[in-house]
Order: sequence, then structure tokens, then C-alpha cells
Amino acid sequence: MASDGQVTLGQTVVKHRARKVRRLYENRVLAGFAGTASDGFALFSRFESKLEAHRGNLERASVELAREWRTDRAMRRLEAMLLVADPGAMYLLSGTGDLIEPDDGIMGIGSGGAFAMAAARALVAHTPLPPRAIVEHAMAIAADLCIYTNTSLTLEEL
Repeated sequence: MASDGQVTLGQTVVKHRARKVRRLYENRVLAGFAGTASDGFALFSRFESKLEAHRGNLERASVELAREWRTDRAMRRLEAMLLVADPGAMYLLSGTGDLIEPDDGIMGIGSGGAFAMAAARALVAHTPLPPRAIVEHAMAIAADLCIYTNTSLTLEEL
């Protein structure tokens, strides 16, 4: 899982090396966010609590967070998305109650997410590159196309 490091405020870049991807639950789960930084950090905390409550069960923790996010009045105002993964599954969670598992193990969120996802799918289908190299190349392509994405990467592997 990878993220760029760019944080913008309107049309101004205010930070270049933010860490939007984290290891959670004894380093067995990865989580990354897109959207408002403070809301992303709040989601990390809530998701980690769900993981603890469900002893690291990614699916159960994801379902519970998505349900709470959809029904809790304060959480519905969060302006972020969360991507979570362990060695067996990956889910995208959003405030509208979305809980989506990708068909092919490739998912992108945020302003450059669609560019990175398209590039990764093409690289998987047409190159013998290992997963880390695919992620690095896909993020570089996204950064070349999206003005809200930079090349300062945080990359975590399980």
C-alpha cells in the first residue's frame, strides 16, 4: 500500500511528506486515507479500536466501522476515505456506508487514485514487475497526471 505525501489547502501545497499510510494491529494491517488530514487521523484511531475489539478481524472491523460511520451523526461529517488491507483482503470504506472489496486486489483513493489504479492494472497485466515496483511506477504515473499528487511516497508491505 502506498500514498503520496502531498497535503493541500485549497490550491496551495502546505506539506510534501505526510504519512497517509499506517501499520495497525501489531503491524498485521495496513490502513491509508485520502481526504482531510484530521479526519483521516480520526478514522485511523476509530478503525484501530474496531480492530482491537474484533481481535484483528479485518472484515468484521471494517463492517463495524462502515456501519458506525454511516449512522453516527458526527462521523458522517468526516471528509475522508479509508483503504484497509491485511494479507487476505482489502476494503475501501467511506462515510456513505461503502464497504467495497476490489475484484483484482487493486484499489486507489484520493485525487490521484484513479490514475494510480489504472496504471497498476496495466502494469499487472502487461509486465512481470513485482508488486512493490508496480506500486512505485503507478504512483509516479499518478503524480505526473494529478496536480494534487506528488512523488514523496510512503510505501508499506505486509
